[in-house]
Amino acid sequence: MPKLAQPLIDIQIRNAKPRDKPYTLADGGGMYLEVKPTGAKVWRMSYRQPNGKNTRLTFGNYPQVSLMEARQLRMDAQKKRMAGIDPAQAKRIDKKIKAAANANTFEAIAREWHANKSETWKENTAKEAINRLQNDVFPLIGSRPITEVDAPLLLDVLRQVEKRGAVDMAARLGQLCSQIFRFGIAKGVVKYNPVPDLRGALKPRARGHHAAIGTDELPVFLQAMQLNEAEMFLPTRILMRLMLLVFVRTSELVETPWTEIDLLNETWVIPWQRMKMGKKKVNPRKLDHHVNLPRQGWELLRELYRITGGGTYLFPNRNDHTKPASNGVILQALKRMGYRGRHTGHGFRSLAMGVIKAKLGYRHEIVNRQLSHGSDDEYGEAYDREQFIDERKRMMQAYADYIDLVGRGASVNEIARVSLHVTAL
Repeated sequence: MPKLAQPLIDIQIRNAKPRDKPYTLADGGGMYLEVKPTGAKVWRMSYRQPNGKNTRLTFGNYPQVSLMEARQLRMDAQKKRMAGIDPAQAKRIDKKIKAAANANTFEAIAREWHANKSETWKENTAKEAINRLQNDVFPLIGSRPITEVDAPLLLDVLRQVEKRGAVDMAARLGQLCSQIFRFGIAKGVVKYNPVPDLRGALKPRARGHHAAIGTDELPVFLQAMQLNEAEMFLPTRILMRLMLLVFVRTSELVETPWTEIDLLNETWVIPWQRMKMGKKKVNPRKLDHHVNLPRQGWELLRELYRITGGGTYLFPNRNDHTKPASNGVILQALKRMGYRGRHTGHGFRSLAMGVIKAKLGYRHEIVNRQLSHGSDDEYGEAYDREQFIDERKRMMQAYADYIDLVGRGASVNEIARVSLHVTAL
């Protein structure tokens, strides 16, 4: 009959001194303490597999792993053996799982997602996304395995951003994190996306379109523009008038080079590469945009040419004429007029859409083409070049004439007659 091991007591373990060779102190159930010549004391357990092979488990060093903790680990191993599981193999598998989890941290997956997305983004968009993550997310959860980042933890991260008053930023970070989790799911490193579970837990974002005045506010707006023009530089006055008349996107106007302008033949065509949809890295819309200036617009450009025509851009930067002006010029002018927060550069597009449809009666699709919005029909892009140009030219002239009438305070009846005449064409 085999001799049963006398269970160890803590004082025995503490008093065990190193010898020239390793020796063991048995605790029973296959577990023992190995005392090494270096003085290290290691908990181990030996057991025999069904094939007769002896296997040894290591539970850790004493005193980091106490006697009680070692016995609990022995009990866990014995339960696995009773269930037909090899504890050593289970330990190896668990170690691989933990190593994979440590490799798949939230930051590691986020950076891989970012590198993948950057191929389709503009440089500024890519830089802004990674900066947001580096500033507000990575310091808190970047080192955690992505599988451990659940809804409550992510909510705490986003609420730290909300506490700064950056409610919109918190919402945008939530959107970025959601994309990262979807990428992780596709890779097979995480099973679910916790971001949808946060719905209703974060403060609501302030939603809305770009600020723009309504059509009925146009007369007062034009008066404010006229009153403030004396305080603006001449190029700024022309810039504001052109924004009102042609309502291209702000960057498309302030970044226009003189090489696009043909004053002799009165044509202005913006190459598709400068258009919003043309700048997309994936499936860009390769369609040049015909701006179709009215008579008043060409008069403004000829006046501007006498000032900036010798340079590269219609509206050069005042500090560096080799660069275009910034969109902030328009916002500053609107602020000076008293329209800060009420109207923006993009708002001129909304204003024009409202006036041309409501006051002049033009079809939505014609205004939409002039705004360079995509076509909803299969042949819309071809129509934009072939069938709508003439009608858009008439529309732009009618709109400019309407602005003139309103600006000089024409009577309601006179304006109404012009509107009815345009509608009847």
